[in-house]
Amino acid sequence: MDLWQLHIFVSVVQKKSFSKASEAINLSQPTVSTHIKELEEHFQCRLLDRLGKTTEPTRAGMILYDHAKQLLGLRDLTESAMLDFLGHTKGKLNIGGSTIPAGYIIPKLIGSFSKKFPDVAIALSAGDTTQIIDAIKQGKIELGVVGALKEDPAICQEKLSSDEMKLIVPKGHKWANRRFIDCSKIFSEPFIAREKGSGTWQSILGSMDKAGFNSRDLKLCVTMGNSVSVIQGILNQVGISILSTIAVANEIETGRVHALSVKGLDLNRYFYLTLPQKRTQSPICSKFINFAKKNL
Repeated sequence: MDLWQLHIFVSVVQKKSFSKASEAINLSQPTVSTHIKELEEHFQCRLLDRLGKTTEPTRAGMILYDHAKQLLGLRDLTESAMLDFLGHTKGKLNIGGSTIPAGYIIPKLIGSFSKKFPDVAIALSAGDTTQIIDAIKQGKIELGVVGALKEDPAICQEKLSSDEMKLIVPKGHKWANRRFIDCSKIFSEPFIAREKGSGTWQSILGSMDKAGFNSRDLKLCVTMGNSVSVIQGILNQVGISILSTIAVANEIETGRVHALSVKGLDLNRYFYLTLPQKRTQSPICSKFINFAKKNL
């Protein structure tokens, strides 16, 4: 067994196909099959089952897959550490963000960071808060920036930047010329909700409940999966909603929507730098974290 064989094995599991894995790693399919056969001979058990057009790991294969990913991650960490010691910041960094950070905050950081460290390749994944935290726990990404705190012993979180949310109404709405609105008034209007895994939505519901309002009394007209969809819903008179002012800045500036503060609600929140509790950070990851803290 060697790391190259494990790399091939992981590729087959992830692609669910010998042929697709061979294309991804630029090897012939017979060569890939030979390496897998050698691994199975080494462990004296079957690792992969061919089920029609797809390939699935056996129970033994899943055990190997989990450990192989850790070993390959340690290999990458070792290479990154040695390059860093020699004064060369070079390698890959996989990061993730919930809707607002991934759409508006992290890309700006990446742009500045890449100018300083041009040999670092960064891959940014987007999802809701729950999806990003799951990806961190599974080792798919090294760090994430999300909009909610989670009580999970597998992760650690710290405040990275602040965010202000406001009630957003379309141009021509009866409240469009107002700067403030009482929270109690919101419950009489059609309201656009976000999906349950959204940090923004969790923050909204938490603020309402903390202020003594029952969030279940909202007239929810539709649930949407991201801020872009919610903005379009507001523009098309579907309903109103509470959004980060970062996400809707262009629409506010052009007068297509209006932002109101909500009396009785604390709509200030934070975005949280989120890391795995037990995994060691790569030198590139540490550099990106320090860079983010200094530039936000």
